[in-house]
Amino acid sequence: MAKTMSSDFEVHIVVPNTKSRIDDGVTIHSFEAETKNRKIRMQKTVNQVLEVAIQVDADIYHLHDPELLRLSSKLKANGAKVIFDSHEDVPKQIMDKHWIPWILRRFISIFYAQYERYYSKKLDGIISVTPTICERFSKINSKVELIRNFPLAHEFPAVNFTLKNPSEFCYIGGLYESRGIREVVLAMENIDGHLHLAGSFDDPALQKELEQSMAWQKVTLHGQIKRDEIQKLLKKCAVGIVTLHPTPSYKEAYPIKMFEYMAGGCAILASDFPLYRLLLGDDTCGRFVDPMHVSQIEEALKDFIENPTQTLQYGQNARQLFEKKFNWEEEAKKLRIFYQTL
Repeated sequence: MAKTMSSDFEVHIVVPNTKSRIDDGVTIHSFEAETKNRKIRMQKTVNQVLEVAIQVDADIYHLHDPELLRLSSKLKANGAKVIFDSHEDVPKQIMDKHWIPWILRRFISIFYAQYERYYSKKLDGIISVTPTICERFSKINSKVELIRNFPLAHEFPAVNFTLKNPSEFCYIGGLYESRGIREVVLAMENIDGHLHLAGSFDDPALQKELEQSMAWQKVTLHGQIKRDEIQKLLKKCAVGIVTLHPTPSYKEAYPIKMFEYMAGGCAILASDFPLYRLLLGDDTCGRFVDPMHVSQIEEALKDFIENPTQTLQYGQNARQLFEKKFNWEEEAKKLRIFYQTL
């Protein structure tokens, strides 16, 4: 986003724990801060962000994190415009946070919703990634724009489909129980194929459980890998998996990995959510399954292997859809206009 906008605006980023520098026309301002301790991050680190941001003296401040909302009044004090970029439906997302005791989740969700509403009414604009979230914000702010977080087209060159193997599957992202990783791994036990996992487990107990399963011999855990390594995976894998559990936040989310799979020319194995069918078409880019049923996932994976021509066609359809609709370059046009109207 920052690099794209730098062709029309002078862009600065305030971010902790990196090197201050100018990179691709973007000025990066960094500082040392505690980011792992949530309490310290939400208090001290946010105040550090404010100090640096005021020094930048920007005309528009673009806030990416919910905890930064409380800075909006001070940033607006000198006449600047402030917008909030809401990546998720946070009140719903809080209800899925495993690290928050379940008995407290509803209280925290309601408290955050009130906090978000209070500050959002005073903002100069709000952007978000799904129509549902935009509709929610439109009730409290008149200037809301849908800007979806799609991959950059130039990062995904033309796909060589002859290199793809219909028995090679990939999952890219956090390896969480709520994202369906248990069911996906267990479905591999009777599959004559291989599953590549690019990400890290948030629960050591879940990781140990799956590593001890019979299915694990058909799995390669790559861990957190860089973008060029992800590209190598996408080149050889014919199927990308996005079988998130049907939680309120996931059912309405646009998972970035799904669009990266499409950009890489992969057929999609997705949760059977109405939103996903709307985005992908009922049967043009892959298969839809109940993410809670291992047997359905297993059946779909077998179908991809047994029908290689169809699987590659799904991938070609997905790539065409990415080129036409689901790339960042198209969304960037809307963001430029949004900034200019401020």
